[in-house]
Amino acid sequence: MCGIVGYVGPNSSLDVLLAGLSRLEYRGYDSAGVAVIDDAGHIGTRKRAGKLKELLGELEETPLNDGKTGIGHTRWATHGGPNDSNAHPHLGDNGKLALIHNGIIENFSELKQEMLDAGESFTSETDTEVAAIMVGREYRATGDLTESMRRVVARLEGAFTLLIVHEDSPGVVVGARRNSPLVIGLGDGENFLGSDVAAFVGFTRRAMEIGQDQIVTIRPDSVLVTDFDGAAVQNTEYEVAWDASAAEKGGWASFMAKEISEEPEAVANTLRGRIHDGAVTLPELAVLDDVVLAGINRVIVIACGTAAYAGAVGKYAIEKWARVPVEVELSHEFRYRDPILDERTLVVSISQSGETMDTLMAVKYAKASGARVLSICNTQGSTIPRESEAVIYTHAGPEVAVASTKAFVAQITALYLLGLHLAQVRGTLSAEAIAENVEELRAVPEKITEVLEVSKSIGQLAHWMTDTQSVLFLGRHVGYPIAMEGALKLKELAYIHAEGFAAGELKHGPIALIEPGQIVFVVVPSPRDPSSLHPKVVSNIQEIRARGARVIAIAEQGDAAVLPFADEVIPIPLAGSFFEPFLAVVPLHIFSMELAMAKGLDVDQPRNLAKSVTVE
Repeated sequence: MCGIVGYVGPNSSLDVLLAGLSRLEYRGYDSAGVAVIDDAGHIGTRKRAGKLKELLGELEETPLNDGKTGIGHTRWATHGGPNDSNAHPHLGDNGKLALIHNGIIENFSELKQEMLDAGESFTSETDTEVAAIMVGREYRATGDLTESMRRVVARLEGAFTLLIVHEDSPGVVVGARRNSPLVIGLGDGENFLGSDVAAFVGFTRRAMEIGQDQIVTIRPDSVLVTDFDGAAVQNTEYEVAWDASAAEKGGWASFMAKEISEEPEAVANTLRGRIHDGAVTLPELAVLDDVVLAGINRVIVIACGTAAYAGAVGKYAIEKWARVPVEVELSHEFRYRDPILDERTLVVSISQSGETMDTLMAVKYAKASGARVLSICNTQGSTIPRESEAVIYTHAGPEVAVASTKAFVAQITALYLLGLHLAQVRGTLSAEAIAENVEELRAVPEKITEVLEVSKSIGQLAHWMTDTQSVLFLGRHVGYPIAMEGALKLKELAYIHAEGFAAGELKHGPIALIEPGQIVFVVVPSPRDPSSLHPKVVSNIQEIRARGARVIAIAEQGDAAVLPFADEVIPIPLAGSFFEPFLAVVPLHIFSMELAMAKGLDVDQPRNLAKSVTVE
């Protein structure tokens, strides 16, 4: 989950590294560090525990001689606490080699003991320093940085991306990846490496994928990629679809505030080019032709966290429209229970980053078991789409805040497009019904914009709740996963107990939690829904209100039945029942952000969390 950046070229490496780290800090902010080979050929490092500003302060106090080659790192701690000693880079070959690392080396204990027995010493508690010392020893034997990396990665177990530089090889950065993200940035007389394209998008939008078990050697004028055995490979170049300004705050108080404001655009961009004449067109699914999709007898959605709740919303729609059973599974549980899969099972993975390790391993398991595999992802060139047969990109643009918001609504959009596409090829909905749902989808961005306008008062609501220790969320049908998403956001951002329940489950136990003053958000289904869920949820509200709960209802405009029983009502525009989740989730995103801000917390970088979970 760490952020890494590497550079070789004619410009100040320190400027490039710090610019990249500032955009990568969302990937880890327990510590930060850089290593630079200066113009005299000497390596210099600076590293500090804490956020990037601590490193910047260190560089002001004790400047580093700049050069044209360097690597930088932001850390999310795994082995060893977040302190200066455990921060990256780590050194080898008597301080002449520097190494940074993303991932976990699972067999580091045995390797460390081997190094200790060989007379080496360690200054940190990390698995990373083991790799640094090993590469340094190999370099003394070979004098070749790439070959040294190749020899060491052959002995490492686990998930890792490694970047190394050495005093004796100025103008060279070598990287290696296994089950951990790494991408190349291609410049004019300069080249870059990064854990994602944010590391270098301020300098170039040309990027190249790096595959599993591959090593890359960059110089100012060349890029060489080989597999772990040394055979040259050809990888795909692509253009990054957004520029550096998209990853900046642009005047907003936080990235999260900016990204919530971009939720309408995230939906619109995910729809763009995929709706024609009242029908859904997904050419990216051509590899899964209509015959294959028509024969699917089960869909399994695999995801973690917010993406899993998006999958749970999609389950309702896909089952209703395509008439195929859908299961939603947490990726980290999926492959360990020996699930029953075959060629008629469609496994749909959801990951904003495309690097979520639990989901990646579940995708590989599904492929090996004979299932058809489709991914929904927001990041071009990432690993999960490359491991899948087909991908629906969400086009939400870069999401920097750790707690996901705009990616969530984009993921639901992609799932709905998939559901309607399946309905088309399976013949389970008429053309008229598909066209009606398509029009509902097309109207969503404008309706989210309306919600953003009426939700400006939520900040006041959050400010009088700064001492609240527990908040409950209730929903039915598609409102149930929205309740769980609301609870997750509050836990992530405000660090208080929050829990989402299916409202019908109240009488089966959770109502025991209700006491005078307990805050309960209720996602109220539309009274126009032909089902009987609206009156049932209103009855739930009355039950908890009678026991002293303070009820905040998210309800359709004009829903008079809710008004007598709710302490606060947040109105949302009229929409079909399957499209209400897009609207109901927005006030919950805003509330969580506003409450965290009222408590003086960092909404972009919550404690203990990182944006991309690239370790199991």
